[in-house]
Amino acid sequence: MTSGIGDFLDLAHQLDEVVESDHGRYRRFEVGGRTFGYLWEPTRTVGLKQTIAEQQALVAERPEVFEVQYTAYGFGWVVVRLEGVPRDELAELTFEAWRLTASDALVEARADVLPS
Repeated sequence: MTSGIGDFLDLAHQLDEVVESDHGRYRRFEVGGRTFGYLWEPTRTVGLKQTIAEQQALVAERPEVFEVQYTAYGFGWVVVRLEGVPRDELAELTFEAWRLTASDALVEARADVLPS
């Protein structure tokens, strides 16, 4: 089964201290005032912060699902076509984006508990 916009919203909001803001053409997702994801509803895609190595691996493995968005400050952002990933994989990607962005205290408190 593939993921949709509702799945991403549900998963993102299960994570601690997530703030969503509407910017017209897209929605931004932050933790601690730092962005970890974007949602573009018209294209049914999300942009998620990842390590550069993970960004490259995802794009190389499934270019029909993932594409390079950009790299900045040592991170590789990846565009995810929601219909191309199952919910459990989207949960992992969303959690990793959040974990790379959240404070050490939040990450430690959450441990490795994925959203479901």
